[in-house]
Amino acid sequence: MPNIKSAIKRVKQNAKASAVNTQAKSTMRTAVKKADTAALNSEVNAKDLIKTAIKQLDKAASKGLIHKNTASRKKAQLMKKA
Repeated sequence: MPNIKSAIKRVKQNAKASAVNTQAKSTMRTAVKKADTAALNSEVNAKDLIKTAIKQLDKAASKGLIHKNTASRKKAQLMKKA
């Protein structure tokens, strides 16, 4: 644990940001996985799930959680499966 006040604050801020980022990435991955399985199984709600996954990918890319090209690639893969 750091002794300097500003360093202590940075540790707390980093922990908080890390928790937020981890949750956002997890939500994105879950949405992509659900859309992927729905597209492969030709489910009725596949279009809605793909739309949700694309929204999550765009949001993650805009926040800097994933690279914009990665988001674009994953969206293209989802659309190809649908």
